[in-house]
Amino acid sequence: MIKSSTNVIGIIFPNSYDALVPELVSVRLMASIPFASRYRIIDFILSSMTHSGIDNISVIVNQNYHSLMDHLGSGREWDLVRKNGGLHIFPPFAEKKVDGPYVGRAGALANLLNFLKAQKEKYVVMSDTNVVVNCDFNAMLQAHADNKADITIAYNEQELPKELLDYQTSDRVFYYTFDVEQGRIRKVYINPKTDGVQNTSMNIFVMERELLIDLVSNAYMQGRSFFMRDIIMPQLGKLNVQAYKYTGYVARISGMKSYFEENMKLLDDYNLDALFAGAPIYTKIRGDNPTHYKDGAKVQNAMMADGCVIEGEVENSVIFRGVKVGKGAKIKNCILMQDTVVEAGANVEYLITDKNVTITAGKEMKGTDTFPVYIEKFKTV
Repeated sequence: MIKSSTNVIGIIFPNSYDALVPELVSVRLMASIPFASRYRIIDFILSSMTHSGIDNISVIVNQNYHSLMDHLGSGREWDLVRKNGGLHIFPPFAEKKVDGPYVGRAGALANLLNFLKAQKEKYVVMSDTNVVVNCDFNAMLQAHADNKADITIAYNEQELPKELLDYQTSDRVFYYTFDVEQGRIRKVYINPKTDGVQNTSMNIFVMERELLIDLVSNAYMQGRSFFMRDIIMPQLGKLNVQAYKYTGYVARISGMKSYFEENMKLLDDYNLDALFAGAPIYTKIRGDNPTHYKDGAKVQNAMMADGCVIEGEVENSVIFRGVKVGKGAKIKNCILMQDTVVEAGANVEYLITDKNVTITAGKEMKGTDTFPVYIEKFKTV
């Protein structure tokens, strides 16, 4: 059996899919987007790693990472304050030889080569942060060892989100599906437009650290940037690349619509239990008082964080910390992020507010289930 606490280093790429949600990442990155009323997206991968005994974790940031650094701090909430190992945050200019922010996972790892060479762990687990999972990485590591794999990649069976199928931009955003034969990945498709259920990559990788160093070193010398496209795909015939089918709950963020829908799905107890029934998910503690429901408040089917003051009506909504809903205000099918204020008599539906937004008294704002209205941080409307 693999003893992951002594054999595995974790690597997280928090910027990989920022371009899919440009509204939400103007002042942050994908990893620090608020999710499920009190968490950030990175909390789920990070907590999964620590629960799996991985206590040496590196986060390779590219841009807009100050909010993530504030959220993670020293890593205390995830028990990552350690003399050896612990949490490491690598900024984009970690190596002098890199002439600017990295491109792709291979470019990110090129910044990390000297660090990787200095580590002692045998295995590496790498992940992006556009998927929300509560995952036991020990099971994946054990499957990797049992299959004598060179690389193991997690996937889940799902239809490709319409946002990905319709994505049209010059940004280099790649998603992947697999042909799997007896557990081995035989072919990888880049940005397919295929209908129906696919073997869709979760971009979670397991491999030996020494192999990763060799692959990245060679790719860097050849000017290659993308890990899946430029490193793994050309060597599918040479390397034993295994597919690990993940059957747990997966929330995939591929645009504003899916961000809204994946939050709303957690109002269903079945989905909520599927995501949170495993190991606890840790996050930064703010220390708010319990939410205060004043006389006249009505709340139905809502996910409510602490520190809120509710005087009006809230229905089918995800409410983050410190939100204030004034007397007579009506909130329906909304996501209200931290410290949003909805003043008395306002009526809002299908709305996503970023942090510190104010909806003034008597205002009426309505989006639709297919096009929720987004209001950026610190705005007053």
